[in-house]
Amino acid sequence: MTLDAITLSVIEAGLQQVCDEMDLAFSRAAFSPVIAEANDRSDGIYSAVDGSLIAQGLGGLPVFVGVMQYSTARLIEMIADGRCLPPEEGDVYIVNDPYLGGTHLMDVRFAMPVWRGGRIWCWLSNTGHWPDIGGAVPGGFSASATAVEQEGLRLPPVKLFKRGRMDPEIHAIIASNIRVADQRIGDIRAQAAALEVGKERLTQLLDRYGDTIVEAAIAELRRRAAAQMRAQIAAMPGGIWRGEAIVDSDGVVDAPLTIALAVEKRGDGLVFDFSGSSAPCAGPMNSVLATTLSSVYLAVRHIFPDVPLSAGAFEPLTVTGYEGTFLDAKYPRPVSGCAAEVSQRIAEAVFSAMVKALPARVTAAPAGTSGNFGLGGFDPEAGRNFVMYQLSGGGYGGAIGQDGLTNGCSTIGISKSPPVEIMEQNFPVLYRRYALREGSGGAGTSRGGFGLSYELELLRGDARASFVMDHGRVGPQGAAGGADGAVNRVEVWRGGQRHVPPHLSKEQDIELAAGDRVRVDTPGGGGYGDPKKRDRAMVREDVRLGYYSAEDAERLFGPF
Repeated sequence: MTLDAITLSVIEAGLQQVCDEMDLAFSRAAFSPVIAEANDRSDGIYSAVDGSLIAQGLGGLPVFVGVMQYSTARLIEMIADGRCLPPEEGDVYIVNDPYLGGTHLMDVRFAMPVWRGGRIWCWLSNTGHWPDIGGAVPGGFSASATAVEQEGLRLPPVKLFKRGRMDPEIHAIIASNIRVADQRIGDIRAQAAALEVGKERLTQLLDRYGDTIVEAAIAELRRRAAAQMRAQIAAMPGGIWRGEAIVDSDGVVDAPLTIALAVEKRGDGLVFDFSGSSAPCAGPMNSVLATTLSSVYLAVRHIFPDVPLSAGAFEPLTVTGYEGTFLDAKYPRPVSGCAAEVSQRIAEAVFSAMVKALPARVTAAPAGTSGNFGLGGFDPEAGRNFVMYQLSGGGYGGAIGQDGLTNGCSTIGISKSPPVEIMEQNFPVLYRRYALREGSGGAGTSRGGFGLSYELELLRGDARASFVMDHGRVGPQGAAGGADGAVNRVEVWRGGQRHVPPHLSKEQDIELAAGDRVRVDTPGGGGYGDPKKRDRAMVREDVRLGYYSAEDAERLFGPF
């Protein structure tokens, strides 16, 4: 079937709008600040045949693109071979098993079939970061877990909603295994409602244009996305480019982990070979395969953002060499740092390699950590337990002719830090500091953006703090002669005594009392190009704005 360009464009925009409305409904209805304010969630449309991506909301986390594609494919396989009950109209499956196409346990996925004419036409799926999923520590970020069972409740694909009604027994099992369970019901219903919104909007689109025409448009959009990605790759120079990224430690063994990457252009495709990366680790900094693949995809999306987002865009990309490394975790390896931290090191390795091939397109390394900080305890004034999850931004890397973005979101997503006012309203904390981290950007012809510096105080009650962050050992890499960005720093002040985690930015179960404080300084981005070649007027402006002291500016950039 031949489609005219206008109809194709309208259907493409319509599919995108379906996903965007799901994103919006999810955030507006959710109870948890991490979803309602930080938008740590994503929604998409997936093929009924193989689970491949059809469309995803622009406001969703890019790391979930490949993950939900992989997860939907596994669900389809498990239904086909009888490991999952077959779907009926109104059913919604829930799953968070990392080894079945997931990330970490806190990222909970819902999947719902959309029926047309007695057959499943597609799947709608979404992922939301739940602030707690049980396990050893509030918030799920167990820095020293050695098995996935210590990280929380692991759910295979089961029907949470059956024919449109929530299964009370499945819900009871979930509620009995997580903290502040009474607050999760709001997130559960928000997540399911987002899928219903998507079904309604998608049905309207199909009714307007007809199933056959929309199916033809989807196939054509996938073909065009693949063709555009191949065209971008074909225009690259030939060669093999190598990159590397370092994970501080796994939280258990205090030694760095290495991601070794070789990127080779083969015709109009790229091969990403991770051979030589570190072996599976004891602690929670392992990555499951779905996240490893998705991390490569999102890194390439950063480099070629104009290629339409569909499964076709990933077809020219081949990922190899992950077998036997910590980038292909198998049960029961712990994985709480998988999506939020290891994924960003994978992307950094891609940037490190590709900047050599495409210096005008690729930046120096961004901050590359989500700054996962969990705080759980009892609020005596409110008379209830609480679990607080804080994520934070950092500096982006410099690029040719452009300084890095300051306090940008993480590499893997566009989720934002929840507003301080919302956090103080919901939890017994007071932010004593929330400021730009001056001087943290790596020096360069184009300097890196600056990280964030915040400090909060526990106002009342007792609590336990846990951290799973990264880039505390080495800062984000500079490129083309630029300097690395500043490292991540964590300090805990208890009874006036300063405590620094032995693993720099990973530790769990730090006991806090009223008046104790936590301070976090997030990394700045790497610099791009020789710092001595930075425009002198720009150096003077940085000093005037207080980004650098005059002494530091002269040391980093030379006389100005």
